[in-house]
Amino acid sequence: MKMRKILCGIIVLAFIGLIGAVQSHAAEKQVTYLSLADYTAAIAGLNVPADMGCEDYIKDLNSRGGVDGVKVKFIGVDTRYDVARGVSAYKRYRTEPKLLVANAISTPIGKAVAPLVTKDKLVTLVPGDGEFQANIGRIFAWGPTYQDSFAASIDWILSDWKAKGKPGTPKVGYISWDNSYGREFLRGGKEYADTKGVFIAAPEFFPPGALDHTVYLNRLAKAEVNYIFVGGVDPTATNVIRDAHKLGLTKTIQFICDYWGPTSLGARLHPEALEGAVVVSYYLRGDDARKHSLANLWTKYGRGKLEDMNEVYAIGMSWAMTYEAALKIALKEVGYKKLDGEAMYQAYQKLTGVERAGLQGPCAYSPTSRRGSWEVRFYQVRGGKINSISGWIKAPDAVSLHKF
Repeated sequence: MKMRKILCGIIVLAFIGLIGAVQSHAAEKQVTYLSLADYTAAIAGLNVPADMGCEDYIKDLNSRGGVDGVKVKFIGVDTRYDVARGVSAYKRYRTEPKLLVANAISTPIGKAVAPLVTKDKLVTLVPGDGEFQANIGRIFAWGPTYQDSFAASIDWILSDWKAKGKPGTPKVGYISWDNSYGREFLRGGKEYADTKGVFIAAPEFFPPGALDHTVYLNRLAKAEVNYIFVGGVDPTATNVIRDAHKLGLTKTIQFICDYWGPTSLGARLHPEALEGAVVVSYYLRGDDARKHSLANLWTKYGRGKLEDMNEVYAIGMSWAMTYEAALKIALKEVGYKKLDGEAMYQAYQKLTGVERAGLQGPCAYSPTSRRGSWEVRFYQVRGGKINSISGWIKAPDAVSLHKF
């Protein structure tokens, strides 16, 4: 009897061990997505909701079984928009099991980690650096490059100028952060403006975090510009136009902002100052974003009321959907055991034409393209709301006009 009990005990323990081994094996079917983010510094106002969108879509994906049974682990690190912290964070997590993609939330961080990512044979996502389209490698932009969007804005400006019955061509001012992101738009964008006969006044650059922009705006006003293109991640763009409104410049100058310009929050806080301001965007804004069927993830995962959803949430969902589509391809081609950064890199180049539920234009990644999409659309602040004033428009190729 005693021997029988011992034998039963051994069998039970072996069975438990077998179950544990099976569970452990199942738990190993996981891949990693790394966000080199900014949750507390210059671009936190947009990066936080963007990463919420990415994380929530991944949660929802995992709840549906993941991709062919493979779950995605989301890791977000607050780099505080600091290059050294970004590089340090990447080095810390570069050996994370099945790390396939690192999203560098800023242009400077993306450029700093590029050599490391290339060495590790992973995929890196960056905001909009045309340099990585000019020099094809493992770095992929989220949407159209910055200079492409600036070129599209030049086209919009010319169309608006003509619609207003103005003679000749307008003069355009440019104001943005004094860093690589702030200057990227003009590397090809300036050349595109030249081909259209549009005069670009001497650009004004100011430090991220600057609280007053009147000196820079006054210089542009003295240059007698008709339009001013505003860079800087909101609330920067909102604050620039607020200062311009105080100076009375919004009465005579049309302001147009880049991707990271005023969100619905900025429009609600400063409706009078922002009235009429235009935003070029590669993703849905305002009610276009909040009325999208996937916006229900915002409330599903307890982010608050839908009317308070920052539209940048849509970008994060698009990142996750792109990752999901590439993962499906990579798993089909190499299987889970052989899945690595190289397989994901090859998969990202096969996403041409993939749709992300209309959150942005069709994916444009290919062996010769690092653009996340080609299309932009224009929005305008009216009555404290971000309103659509165009459909999707293919942006010009401004990258090819610049010598990198």
